[in-house]
Amino acid sequence: MRHATEHADVPTAELDTALRGGPFHVALRAAIAARGLPLQRVQHHLSRHGVKVGVTSLSYWQQGARRPQRPESLRAVRALEEILRLPDESLIRLLAEADERATADRPAGRSYRSLIEASGVADRLTADLGWSQDGGLHTVGHHERVRIGARRELVSREAHHIVRAHRDGVDRFVVLHHGDPGCDPRRVTVHALENCRTGRLRWDQDTGVLVAELLFGTRLRTGDTFLFRYGIEDGTAGTSREYLQRFGFPGGQYALQVRFDTAALPVRCHRFTQHSAAAPRSGRQELSVTSPHHCAHLVEPRIRPGVLGIAWDWE
Repeated sequence: MRHATEHADVPTAELDTALRGGPFHVALRAAIAARGLPLQRVQHHLSRHGVKVGVTSLSYWQQGARRPQRPESLRAVRALEEILRLPDESLIRLLAEADERATADRPAGRSYRSLIEASGVADRLTADLGWSQDGGLHTVGHHERVRIGARRELVSREAHHIVRAHRDGVDRFVVLHHGDPGCDPRRVTVHALENCRTGRLRWDQDTGVLVAELLFGTRLRTGDTFLFRYGIEDGTAGTSREYLQRFGFPGGQYALQVRFDTAALPVRCHRFTQHSAAAPRSGRQELSVTSPHHCAHLVEPRIRPGVLGIAWDWE
């Protein structure tokens, strides 16, 4: 039998303030208090969501002594948003802000705000091309090569896709390019390199987002596989500090290689993952920049929904 306080759904003024401005532990503590749930009950609800978190960890989180960072802990935070009847991404957003503050002493890559904004723009532009989320295609393999120039700018990238149709009539693919800060998408060029040709283009100047239609010249049937390759030339933005890909659906192998100009070598590189654009980064793993090719790479055997990329630091 649930306590009556578990049905309370009226946020307090303290909770409203904490959700707007944080920090995370204050918002979590206020949310738990507003719902009238002891930590043992919170733990029980989490276990019903398939997430195991100790009462001690929950106590540390709401005191600010520790911050959720591991994938299992981030799953717990998402479940807490549902259990405590909070807006989606509200606690995750506060964690991301804390993550940004913690790394403020280093040159940052794209912020979660810019990623969310670009995500919304990309959805709008692809919808304008009549493209659904997966376009009727599953990814079997996706290999990318990115080139960083002597001015530390993203010069170009090339992608090789292997896809399988899961419905009849698929005849195109829509490519997304999110340039670094300062990118001028009007000057970015898209090249159809193999088994496709370019179709319509759409871009947004403020976010540096460009979407391009690649036409196969044939209609696939359910179960058909198709290979195509394309390249994008940019070079219009300032200093590049990371390259990432967003995946909306599970798929096959993903490989990413970043090649640096000999005149601009980073001091360190690492791979990272994010559950969403608003989530904190996790899965950090240092990567070596091999000689004489000056490349760093990652290989993910099975694509999972979320964000995956490589980041690097300059001197």
